[in-house]
Amino acid sequence: MPTGIDRVELAYARHWVKQDPDRVTFILRSPFDTACAVPHALVAEFVLALEMRRLGAPGWEDAAKPAARLAREAMIRLALGRGVLELARALKTPEQSVYLLVSHTLADRPRPIAAIKRKGVKFTPLVHDLIPLAYPEYTSPAGARRHLRRIETFAGLADGIIVNSEATADDLAPQLLRGAQQLPRLCAPLGLDTPIPDPHYPVPTGAYFVCIGTIEPRKNHLLLLNTWRVLAERLGIEAPKLLLIGRRGWENENIVDMLDRCPALIGLVREYNGLPDKAVASLLQGARALLFPSFTEGYGLPLAEALALGVPAICSDLPALREVGGDVPEFLDPLDGLGWRRLILNYMEPDSGMREAQLERMGFWPQPSWEQHFAMVEPWLRQIAYAGQARKAPRNPAEAVNEVAEARMPAPLAQGP
Repeated sequence: MPTGIDRVELAYARHWVKQDPDRVTFILRSPFDTACAVPHALVAEFVLALEMRRLGAPGWEDAAKPAARLAREAMIRLALGRGVLELARALKTPEQSVYLLVSHTLADRPRPIAAIKRKGVKFTPLVHDLIPLAYPEYTSPAGARRHLRRIETFAGLADGIIVNSEATADDLAPQLLRGAQQLPRLCAPLGLDTPIPDPHYPVPTGAYFVCIGTIEPRKNHLLLLNTWRVLAERLGIEAPKLLLIGRRGWENENIVDMLDRCPALIGLVREYNGLPDKAVASLLQGARALLFPSFTEGYGLPLAEALALGVPAICSDLPALREVGGDVPEFLDPLDGLGWRRLILNYMEPDSGMREAQLERMGFWPQPSWEQHFAMVEPWLRQIAYAGQARKAPRNPAEAVNEVAEARMPAPLAQGP
């Protein structure tokens, strides 16, 4: 199931696959620094399959078949050189073309990007977050290095950069060095695929809360589990339930130990994984509140989904979440365990005044849409396409990346006598 960045990539593919094939060319890259154009029709079939999987539509189990057809066609095109020729034809007017990269995947491999840029094409990536750089403890060492390489690629080769929030823009600014600091930047808040609940999906009885996101240290599930252990001890069978929607991530041994071995949480904390959107919406719609205790976020789609369904939210006080939620949610420090417990106890009550007050504030919340997002992105991309010459890509793409990397190195320390 698409989550996080995957959902943004899907929204972009869905938007551009509807355009004239003469106007939009889809590029498939491999891990071997090769790239080729792929048939518009196969991309459309693949995007439709992903949408069916996201929505849980009949036949979504067969979503892997269009992916296999697309990959097989790409391999044939690469082997025969046909896809490379089609890509060259698509770039016959490079001064009016933009290579748009929405994914972080393979962005740390600059060679194909530089090859396209050498034809005179502009390059514009979408930066989703800087979390692996600002909080390397929440990813693997290799993941942090890979993300640094991505940002260096963007700083060295991009002609403009799209970001999803002002918070991401602020995190990105110090990472862009030398001339890259003057790059055109567009902050375009993400849209929202309005959740539609499944009226037949079974939901728990009684009061419950929902937390959506991969089960990993960054999401701060440990705070919630410790809170629920206290609630279980104090309230017994009257304690509300906690629904964790998301797969188990990496380096979460403490969290998994509590989920698997804490007797107090049995029956109170439930895990859900691989649910289609309408099932998630059904569980979310019946919740007393969405709980979002993350330590850091680049955007916060679950918060937007909750507010769109009219569900209150209790969130970490993070700039990105304030951008999404405005003045509607309750905001707390992610380390304020007593504060979280107090609000959860309040919101579980049927006559909670604080919950009613948030529901009233929700009436003034402006729901984001993908139409609004692309209404900002498309004219901006046109400006990039027609704004003079593209930044020159070196013959060796590593040169541009290494130049940025070297600028990050601290000056040598003065030697003593």
